[in-house]
Amino acid sequence: MSMERIIRIFAGVFVLASLALGVWVNRNFLWFTAFVGFNLLQSGFTQLCPLEMILGKLGVGCPVKTQARA
Repeated sequence: MSMERIIRIFAGVFVLASLALGVWVNRNFLWFTAFVGFNLLQSGFTQLCPLEMILGKLGVGCPVKTQARA
């Protein structure tokens, strides 16, 4: 499984879990949803993802294949 796919799964799980916790436990869990969204936004611009660095150091997942440039 590629690193990108693992990161997308993690983000989806964290967003859904924090939304559920925000609805049923405490509204302050919605701040965690905002944090995940902000992290996704900034990683789209900077290509810097903390989870990618952590997973890379742990040796989890295969790196994303880069396209050959013409």
